[in-house]
Amino acid sequence: MRVLLNAWFWSRPETGSGQYTRRLVEHLSALEPGLDVTLIAPGKGLGFQVSKFSGKETLKPETSNLTKLYFEQVAFPRACRRLRADVAHVPYWAPPMAPSVPTVVTIHDIIPLVLREYRGGPLVRAYTALVATAARSAALALTDSEASRRDILAHLDLPPERVRVIYLAADPRFRPDPGPDDAAVRARYGLPERYVLYLGGFDVRKNVATALATYRWAGPVIGEECPLIVAGRLPERDTPFAPDPRRQARSLGLRPEWVRFIGWVAEEDKPALYRGAVAFLFPSRYEGFGLPPLEAMACGTPVVGSNAASIPEVVGDAGVLVDPDDAEGMAGAVIQLAEDPTFHAELRRRALVQAARFSWERTARATLEAYREVAET
Repeated sequence: MRVLLNAWFWSRPETGSGQYTRRLVEHLSALEPGLDVTLIAPGKGLGFQVSKFSGKETLKPETSNLTKLYFEQVAFPRACRRLRADVAHVPYWAPPMAPSVPTVVTIHDIIPLVLREYRGGPLVRAYTALVATAARSAALALTDSEASRRDILAHLDLPPERVRVIYLAADPRFRPDPGPDDAAVRARYGLPERYVLYLGGFDVRKNVATALATYRWAGPVIGEECPLIVAGRLPERDTPFAPDPRRQARSLGLRPEWVRFIGWVAEEDKPALYRGAVAFLFPSRYEGFGLPPLEAMACGTPVVGSNAASIPEVVGDAGVLVDPDDAEGMAGAVIQLAEDPTFHAELRRRALVQAARFSWERTARATLEAYREVAET
């Protein structure tokens, strides 16, 4: 079976869609060596590049926004037709309006339709309307959680039988066994012996304000010996869409020794930061899946966070989940994890059990089954 895959995000592994595309293709090829997976990326001008997956791709797609729409709607389906694909897969929300072969699309989330703050200007709204309509032309839509599936069915008017949940997984490097460089990595970021970690973005749905507010209650109790470490690239400007957490911390009256901002963290350093944390704090209001809490659990770190959207599906009983605005409830859980070794050990055990339920092999196997079904229709 020949599968042609839209590789727009292939050269951007720092993005969620880029990571998904790479991990999926790697595990599909390992699972089914005879599967012909061909990557299609934008080329110069209005052309396209073709590369069979080998694990040593040197694709350098031309990824300007000016060519994105043309590639998705014209060049990619044209390539699928010319190369006689059995199935096409668009691993993000941008299927062609008129597919030339049976097409699978992965819709990780539909945030612009669910959250008003993410709808953008007229061009963004027009693009969202286009891909929302185009999704109806796909033979099958894959999504990352039951929560996302409910949103897709509510907003995109797709038949339920054409929307399937296939969970994601954490990369194997997120594991509980300490790495030989863990101490050196944490020292490089100036981390204390014990800390609570927030690692993620700062756009408004991430709800970092509640993470900070947690330390209004936790700070006086554990703040000096177990501060909150806020990791991630800080906003360049303080805006309603991406509030500056440093300003928010000052507004809450948090003492500097209770909360530290360490900025951007390299991908290869993240496992060491997760493994060293007493707890991972994740109060997000909306996630299509929520990889950070799964990565934390895979490292044996209990999660304290919100019970919103897909997060309960990912975390299960391996953490303490409360209302996204319940900073006091999150603080109580953080304090207990910091001060009660028995409670911490039990949640760590549950975290590892829950994380083991997700694997890229399962993801690839379910995706391959979807390809076969689509190719046979």
